[in-house]
Amino acid sequence: MINLAVKPNVIWAVAGVFALLLLASIIVSLMQWRNPHKNYTELRQRVNSWWGMIIVFTLAMALNRKLSLVFFGLVSFLALKEYLSLIPTRRADRRVLLWAYLTIPMQYYWIHLEWYGMFIIFIPVYAFLFMPMRMVMIGETKEFLRAAGTLHWGLMVTVFSVSHLSFLLALPEDHNPVGGGAGLVLFLVFLTEFNDVAQYVWGKMLGRHKIVPKVSPNKTWEGFLGGVATTLLCSWLLAPWLTPLSLVHSLAVGVMIPVAGFIGDVVISAVKRDIGVKDSGSLLPGHGGILDRIDSLTYTAPLFFHFMRYFYF
Repeated sequence: MINLAVKPNVIWAVAGVFALLLLASIIVSLMQWRNPHKNYTELRQRVNSWWGMIIVFTLAMALNRKLSLVFFGLVSFLALKEYLSLIPTRRADRRVLLWAYLTIPMQYYWIHLEWYGMFIIFIPVYAFLFMPMRMVMIGETKEFLRAAGTLHWGLMVTVFSVSHLSFLLALPEDHNPVGGGAGLVLFLVFLTEFNDVAQYVWGKMLGRHKIVPKVSPNKTWEGFLGGVATTLLCSWLLAPWLTPLSLVHSLAVGVMIPVAGFIGDVVISAVKRDIGVKDSGSLLPGHGGILDRIDSLTYTAPLFFHFMRYFYF
């Protein structure tokens, strides 16, 4: 088994993230001090939630690899729970939902064993075949296709996609001597989340032209392109410190992550709009639920993982 050793570069990178959060906290406090009559509650809640998320994420990554697997498994569980609480489910399928939850420990167990072959087909193949079989055995055929499709789509997004983050930790450490598996995870998570923030800020400052007004009215071309440019720059700067990426590949990833993150964001937004909710939950004040926070990662995690595995592992 691979022991999770946090490289010095990763420690410095995490310190930089905390420095950015401290700067954000100071800026919010100054804004409130200069405009005492303006309500900055949501912005303050967002920053405070980021403090909590980063602290928990750092502890999970730094202590040991098994704890990291448990942490990401918990993220998948909470995201799937939110998803299943939002979508309409048939009363007859409630017994099947137990099997859906059981896919989570099984998927992360394959990662623990570093069994890539089972990891990559367990949910897309075995869960895909098994879940409808259980539904058929119950005998309810009304809205069967919708129920089977929405359940499997939820497993793919909340369990299969997210679990790629954990498998980055199982990739051979000697292929990334500067950052190891933890460096790859930090690189991916930071760029994905920073892209969300950058697109939001650029959109607020310069946004004029709507990009998908029927799905997410606040998304603009200016915000999207500003986020891509900012994330591209961050990828170029951080890649030598945390990853084995060459210059060309760091630029390619710097474009892939913001584009994929944007798609993941608007796809989950389309799901919520179809259901008729603004947020997937209220677990993270200022952000919504877990699914609201990892929507971009559901697209960036598998794409980045397979990019790294194809070229470097």
